[in-house]
Amino acid sequence: MAQVSNTYSTYDAVGEREDLSNVIYNISPTDTPFMSAIAKAKASFTNHEWQKDSLAAASGTNAAIEGNEVTFAAPSATTRLGNYSQIAVKSVIVSGTLEATNKAGRNNELAYQISKASKELKRDMETSLCANNAKVAGDDSTARELGGVESWIASNDVMAGSSPAGTGADARTDGTQRAFTEAQLKAALKLVWDSGGDPTMIQCGSFNKQKLSGFTGGATRMDPAENKRLVAAVDVYESDFGALTVAPNRFSPARSVHIITPDMWAVAFLRDFQLEDLAKTGDAQKQFLLAEYTLESRNEAASGGVFDLTTS
Repeated sequence: MAQVSNTYSTYDAVGEREDLSNVIYNISPTDTPFMSAIAKAKASFTNHEWQKDSLAAASGTNAAIEGNEVTFAAPSATTRLGNYSQIAVKSVIVSGTLEATNKAGRNNELAYQISKASKELKRDMETSLCANNAKVAGDDSTARELGGVESWIASNDVMAGSSPAGTGADARTDGTQRAFTEAQLKAALKLVWDSGGDPTMIQCGSFNKQKLSGFTGGATRMDPAENKRLVAAVDVYESDFGALTVAPNRFSPARSVHIITPDMWAVAFLRDFQLEDLAKTGDAQKQFLLAEYTLESRNEAASGGVFDLTTS
């Protein structure tokens, strides 16, 4: 059939509202498993410091003679550690005209951009906390940087490169990459347990998460036929030393697998998340988000990792 003559249709009309959905779809990942799992602490200076200690080795000959004079062992001093606070910032500027227009998907452009920036800020923080990055003291022309988790793990690492000193002062040296195996994971878990750690979390990138899902962990998978579902993932790894949650982390180094005791790490805030207005100098609104924070490695020997792994 043909259109009736002189019908005024959408092909002829001008001024129709575009079919733009009032929902803005954003698939960018915002999960921050490491920062969400570890403890929170308060920093009071740009060089945030704390102390660690350890017990004397257990003795199987601790037996005293009746009436014997007491002897005293030399006490061991605590170890003083520190990490520098890093300032993370996201800024937003929105013109007065844009704020006044009728927008699809949001009423307030400034609020939308700040909400988006806050998610970006947390992603940046997660990346820095998990990084193989040595701490930087900074000066008037150089930003302070925190030492990431990989610059602290030194006692219990299975790697092909070189370990850092374990003080955040130097990054670990990369070695030749090789495929991730369950034997490597078991070796690292044993090192952590022998050092006194009680890890409950494994974090890694997508490729090695899939590798880990192929490990048996000493368990047999059973899927009832009536479920009609194949489970090909491991979210909890049952090791010889307890169960560990496996958390894929988009922002941790892809070539590493971290074995974490969460309460032995903390994100310490010198300044917690803040939203500040900037002086208005034109026909625009300006705001910025800020967080000043660092990583507190309470005792790196409670954690470990497998490093220098292939990523494809």
